[in-house]
Amino acid sequence: MALFEVEGWTVPSNVQPAPAATSRKRKRPGTGEFGDKLQTAELNLEKLMKKMGNEAGGPLAEEKGRKGTDGERSGRRKDRKKALGLKDTGGLESQERPGAPPSHRKRDKPKKSLKGSKEVSISSHHANAGALEVSPRKHARPQNEGPTRKNVEKGRKKEGREANAHSQEKMESLQTDASHTQLTSLQARMKQSLDGARFRWINETLYKSGSKDAVSLMHEDPKVFEEYHAGFRHQVTSWPINPVGHFVQTLSSCPERTVIVDLGCGDAALACDLIPKGFTVLSYDIVAANPFIVAADICDKVPLPGAEIGDEGQIVDVVVCSLSLMSTNWLNCIREARRVLKLGGAFKIAEVASRFTDVNKFTSVISSVGFHLVSKDESNSHFTLFDFKKTERVRILDDKAWQKLMARGDVLQPCEYKRR
Repeated sequence: MALFEVEGWTVPSNVQPAPAATSRKRKRPGTGEFGDKLQTAELNLEKLMKKMGNEAGGPLAEEKGRKGTDGERSGRRKDRKKALGLKDTGGLESQERPGAPPSHRKRDKPKKSLKGSKEVSISSHHANAGALEVSPRKHARPQNEGPTRKNVEKGRKKEGREANAHSQEKMESLQTDASHTQLTSLQARMKQSLDGARFRWINETLYKSGSKDAVSLMHEDPKVFEEYHAGFRHQVTSWPINPVGHFVQTLSSCPERTVIVDLGCGDAALACDLIPKGFTVLSYDIVAANPFIVAADICDKVPLPGAEIGDEGQIVDVVVCSLSLMSTNWLNCIREARRVLKLGGAFKIAEVASRFTDVNKFTSVISSVGFHLVSKDESNSHFTLFDFKKTERVRILDDKAWQKLMARGDVLQPCEYKRR
């Protein structure tokens, strides 16, 4: 028994060795029977394509006039090979639309299957007879045709517009979210620090400038007034006592229908508390922040009746200056307070304790205008409170006397803050 022989199995005697591996590169069909058949099919196809090109007026009609017959056959063969995909068996795989531009034919590659498209095939029995069978299809653009430059540019522009619109919507969404999001503790502290620095700057500016400059500052930028009083309200929360609250308490015991003037009223807190109790409160400040306030420069002219000489026409019982002697010409405010007060009327002052170089000198200057000191309270660490009463003048103060008195205004120093 032969080696590896199994009962019931036989090995053919004419077994041929397997052919050597050949190159995978397809070779051009040679001459012979297959070559004759292929040449016949090519000639038939050439006639058919020329006829179709002439009827459609496409590129093949133009090629007819450009190419010769015998000497340029190889050129036509190359053009046909771009439109046809051939297998080793001689079958015709796919064909491009005859009317397609040459540039498109260069990019296209033959597809393995073209279902639903124009299909050109050569059946085996018709190939033997040299006949060509053509299945018509609709003239559709090849599915694998690449995008044109114009379409690419349009697509890029469209994508750019969509990206810009998306970016804008995202920014608007972020801004909306930020406006509805509460600040973190760090952001709140930073904002508070910035607001405090802004308040200190405005405060020092008002202390170190004249009243007319302060009026110009507030009118040119109304936000300055709002920012200043917002900072003032925040600062009040750290004080042991609010001078306005002190005056509300003391003035509540005055007789009904008492006329009170609040010079430098700020938010008119005094009027808001005392008017419901039956008092008449007239509030004045540089900016009329609410309906209770009349805009006026209290260091220039208060819009109320009264005369310096003769003490006639006055209607005011009490004048209050709560932390309002700020400008460099603050003594003019004292002068206006005396002008509008009735004889014997009360003049109440509250000022920051650190501003006084000498309290006695301050009371002496006020007395020189025409007041008498009734009481003072230095018990508070932040403020000093004064009660004055209007008296008859011993002598009339002319312009020269006022200039001399104004030179003593340095008894009240401006508020200054440490640089951080």
